[in-house]
Amino acid sequence: MKHQYSGGTLTETSLLILLSLLDTSHGYAIGQEVEVMTEGRVVLGPGTLYGALKIMEKKQWIKLHGTMGRTKQYEITKEGREMIRQEKERMMELIALIEERMVE
Repeated sequence: MKHQYSGGTLTETSLLILLSLLDTSHGYAIGQEVEVMTEGRVVLGPGTLYGALKIMEKKQWIKLHGTMGRTKQYEITKEGREMIRQEKERMMELIALIEERMVE
């Protein structure tokens, strides 16, 4: 069964950021949420986080929700939610393949 994923596969960082933006948030809080979700396994430095936000905004997966002073609030778009859905489907296919192939 061959599938085409319109946006390609997501990096772990991109997926975690999109998941954190299921609730509108700002950069620092996004980084904190990712750290909480991964129980400290993933800690995003400012360069990685803000670079990823810029790319995702350009790809229209997220958009600016508003600003409070210098703080930008972001929210996920319909396209961003679709990317999460596609990534979930891709990962489920991979898990099924692993379970099919690995005999313990």
